[in-house]
Amino acid sequence: MADTRVASGLTVEQWDDKYFTEYLTENRYAGEMGTNENSIIQVKENLTKKPGDRINFALVNKLTQDAITGRDVLEGNEEDMASRSFELAVDKRRNAVRVAEIDEQFSAIGLRDAAKSVLKDWSLKDTERLISRALGRMSNGTTAIEMTAAAITADGGTVTDVWLQNNSDRVWFGNNAYVASSGDLSAGFATLTKGTAAELLTTANLDAMKFIALNKANPKIRPIRTEANGRHYFVVYAHPLAFRDLASSSAMQQAQREVRLEMENNRLFKGGDLYWNGMIIKEDYDLYEYSTLTALGDTSTVVPVYLCGAQAVGAAYAKRWTSKEQTFDYGDKRGVAIESIYGIDKMRFGTASGSDTGTPKDHGVVTGFVASSTDA
Repeated sequence: MADTRVASGLTVEQWDDKYFTEYLTENRYAGEMGTNENSIIQVKENLTKKPGDRINFALVNKLTQDAITGRDVLEGNEEDMASRSFELAVDKRRNAVRVAEIDEQFSAIGLRDAAKSVLKDWSLKDTERLISRALGRMSNGTTAIEMTAAAITADGGTVTDVWLQNNSDRVWFGNNAYVASSGDLSAGFATLTKGTAAELLTTANLDAMKFIALNKANPKIRPIRTEANGRHYFVVYAHPLAFRDLASSSAMQQAQREVRLEMENNRLFKGGDLYWNGMIIKEDYDLYEYSTLTALGDTSTVVPVYLCGAQAVGAAYAKRWTSKEQTFDYGDKRGVAIESIYGIDKMRFGTASGSDTGTPKDHGVVTGFVASSTDA
């Protein structure tokens, strides 16, 4: 009697499914990623089932109208949700490794398993880097630039000043050293000074950013609600220099002794995170390499901090991470590749009348700029 064998194609498919599951659960932003409008990073996979090069996200604002009471008529007095949409393009992203037969003999699946660790680390880092860069991307409606010292200097205010003017209700300079509505980003940086403790990332500056999100931003920025305890939180991604200043403050150190046990049971909270007044503060390591804005402040390195609420970032997948194998050099070398078609960006909505793209404003992010106590 012949044994029944599992088709190799099915085994590869199972490997790919497991790979994608691990990719989603192990990346640094896993706790903030979800498929609904209550997620910091909203994930959509619409294009995995149909062709297309972009996905539309519906941006949902908070309802603010007073209740219709008593015998007053509700019909005709419904509140406009004032929802907008954000279009996110996708692109193919891939990488591969190659192994010579003389080094190791692999079966088709064995090669995938051997390469799995390094390829998964690369795909995780690729996603984390895209999210960190998306948080700082500044758009004037037609052009977007990255939050780097070189890009900001080269722009000369063409994009950055328009972005600041459009987002003046959701940008904060440490200790209110510069009023965002003045609309000159370089002038704002020039007010931040290394020797001024109040212009570092402090609990007072965090409170100010939260106040902006809940009260001054128009439309307001929604905190996310956890299923475990029904509480509302914002997540703050902080540049490592800003995080270090905050963690060393006496107010923050005292707060951590009081809340540590509660936060350890929160899925949003990971080891090393800080907690303050309904905000979970996370150190974003990629920002050190990417967004350390040297020579832009008044004797200070300026660094960004992002307070995020619901639908701050969108992640669109047209094709999940999958693997492919190929032989080279008359079969002497075998390689395995992973590839995905996806895109990540900060969500923006148009504030111009009747336009989803005109006069764009960041949807779920308050951007803070603070001084650093050190240059590196």
